[in-house]
Amino acid sequence: MTSSTLSSPPVITARAPGPGFLARFWALAEVRWAVIATGLFALGGVAQLLDAPPALWWALYLACYAAGGWEPALAGLRALRERTLDVDLLMIVAAIGAASIGQVFDGALLIVIFATSGALEAVATARTADSVRALLDLAPERATRLAPGGGEEVVDTADLAVDDVIRVRPGERIGVDALVLDGASDVDQSTITGEPLPVAKTAGDEVFAGTLNGTGSLVARVHRPVGESVVARIVALVEEASATKATRQLFIEKVEQRYSVAVVVATLALFGIPLAFGAELQPTLLRAMTFMIVASPCAVVLATMPPLLSAISLAGRNGVLVKSAVVMERLADTSLVAFDKTGTLTTGSPRLAGVHAGAGLDATDLLRLAAGAENPSEHPLAVAVVTAARERGLSIPPASHFDSTPGRGVSALVEGRRVAVGRPGLLDERPEHDGAEIRRAVADVQAAGQTAVVVTIDGKPQGVLALADHIRPQSAATVESLSALTGATPVLLTGDNPGAARHLAAEAGITDTYAGLLPADKVDRVRDLQAQGRRVLLVGDGVNDAPALAAADLGVAMGRQGSDLALQTADAVLVRDDLSTLPAVIALSRRARRVVKANLLIAATFIVVLVTWDLIGHLPLPLGVAGHEGSTVIVGLNGLRLLRRSAWRQTT
Repeated sequence: MTSSTLSSPPVITARAPGPGFLARFWALAEVRWAVIATGLFALGGVAQLLDAPPALWWALYLACYAAGGWEPALAGLRALRERTLDVDLLMIVAAIGAASIGQVFDGALLIVIFATSGALEAVATARTADSVRALLDLAPERATRLAPGGGEEVVDTADLAVDDVIRVRPGERIGVDALVLDGASDVDQSTITGEPLPVAKTAGDEVFAGTLNGTGSLVARVHRPVGESVVARIVALVEEASATKATRQLFIEKVEQRYSVAVVVATLALFGIPLAFGAELQPTLLRAMTFMIVASPCAVVLATMPPLLSAISLAGRNGVLVKSAVVMERLADTSLVAFDKTGTLTTGSPRLAGVHAGAGLDATDLLRLAAGAENPSEHPLAVAVVTAARERGLSIPPASHFDSTPGRGVSALVEGRRVAVGRPGLLDERPEHDGAEIRRAVADVQAAGQTAVVVTIDGKPQGVLALADHIRPQSAATVESLSALTGATPVLLTGDNPGAARHLAAEAGITDTYAGLLPADKVDRVRDLQAQGRRVLLVGDGVNDAPALAAADLGVAMGRQGSDLALQTADAVLVRDDLSTLPAVIALSRRARRVVKANLLIAATFIVVLVTWDLIGHLPLPLGVAGHEGSTVIVGLNGLRLLRRSAWRQTT
């Protein structure tokens, strides 16, 4: 177990690695040396089992020492220059001591453990840096700038300056934060605000870098430098939150400094004091080395790691990817869970929630005609309407003379009638028609936190379709379980509008709701909760959630719908988006902690007994090694009990 701590969480993505994944990490020196050390250790073990000449397997083991031990030894020496002592150096000395008294296998095993831990940490650090840099890819590298005298030119996005005018064509990703001067379109800005539906943009509205333009064309003026865009500030927030997050350590690492100093001082005293009084060198050295072996923290490290790693494995088999032993241990400290809304507590895609038909037309006919008009459209609202009609077994009539107006809606001839489906603004376009009943229906739908879509037939308002982002089936039960487990009802943090947030919160059983939050606002709210003494676990899925995931004590991302940055920033991933596994993994963490405490008691008892025996009596080296190794086996087997499937069932 390496003594260095994780300033940022190890990163494992739930998605398949891209091209060059292995090559990228093989380039890391720590990975290469760990692989070489492990290979040499395996060859040495095989040679020893096959009764090869001792010189051969000794040479292989010593080569393993050199390959895997030079880096932690160098780090330990650097720490000594700074007048600190850590477990890395202590374990290197213990490994060398083991070799000096003939236990070269035990020393090589310690070296392999250290080298592997260092390699995993190096990979984690590299992946974290890659994921943050990749966020900037949301904004395109090129943009179309309009020249003052007319004409267009394609330039690097980085070269755009404030007051430059750009054109954003349909389907293009927006490169800068800008104010719309002309045109109308629906812009998908879920990556920034978390809103589940595209937002209508017309002259005077702001558009953000990294968001996706819909079917309309926009002319906009840059109003914020490229380096200060919302997406760039998200990058800065993630980096800042990761850097300022409290240093993460396993429980045993918190006492390693004093323990290391105590063991080294005691070993030197056990060696030096008898020599000062005329004792013989060889038996004194043997006794001191025996002390270092039996007092070394191998059993203590194994008391901690097998239960946590077993819990990680069990959680993984049940759809929760926990990225490190530190995370598994800290899950037990969770005292408050905060949820994002769209894509986390909800499915993230709109569905038809209700049909409000006006006089003279029933709900079935209204939905059928609206689906006919929407069928040629690819807008998310159109897909929801058509899907609802098909699920109800309705035959969708063909449409002709289809027309789509960004920011307003669609219209088409359906069964000889002009059917228009769009935003409530349609009601203002034909004031000669009395739409009071339809306006009341729109108000009712919006008050319920849903999206209102107005349907007109031949220019007359005929009904309202209510669409909503549906709550996940497990959300309410998960909130209830977490409330019982942590003693506090979860809170909702969302960039969506207050009406939709309150409606969803009521369905899920959440009472504290914070809506209309930008990424920086979510970070501030998380820190406010932490200032109240809460250990906050945040669950989210989008790019806009990443800064808060980094700022929270623990971040959990949704695996299927989560953005790359959310997956990389989070400490754990719900691979199948099953919220019911969240309280189960917290309960599993608490059970693992209980096993760790029991193991620490066992390991400490063995160390105290063996050390006392060595100090006040004569502890034979073989018996000391047997006791030391026996304690590691006992605590290891005890920790592996958490691999059983029944351990998961007991948490649910």
